[in-house]
Amino acid sequence: MERYLQTFHQTKDIFLDFRTSKSTGAEVNRQDQELRRLIANQIAQEAHHISAAQRRRQADQNRLQRVNWRADLIERENHFNFIKMHYLSHFVSHVRRFGSILMYSTEMGELAHKEQIKEGYCWSNKNNAARQILSYYGHKHALGMRLQTIEAL
Repeated sequence: MERYLQTFHQTKDIFLDFRTSKSTGAEVNRQDQELRRLIANQIAQEAHHISAAQRRRQADQNRLQRVNWRADLIERENHFNFIKMHYLSHFVSHVRRFGSILMYSTEMGELAHKEQIKEGYCWSNKNNAARQILSYYGHKHALGMRLQTIEAL
């Protein structure tokens, strides 16, 4: 697990572009348009003094500058610094010290699935099974509570 976490942290930057929230994306687009306007005004003022080849080179440099600026802004806004990512670093020591982590154990869920769904489906006539499964589990649960009450008396 430690090795997988280390690999994830080394390569997690790949996901940053896909974690961009709508508000961050809108802000990046707004600032990009503003930067385009500023550059366009600057180019218009200098257009009389430079050649077409120089304007193309400058446009390429401006485009590269905008792309880099956009990537920097997205990287600043998107991060993996949230509590769930930090918890993962503690799982290894917790498992070594205490054994399996109960909230991530599937044993109870599988047992409940077997008891609640599979048994109920077996006792149904397979028509409108969901309603019959709920009814079966409700009756079984009610009988279980009655038996516990009777045993307590």
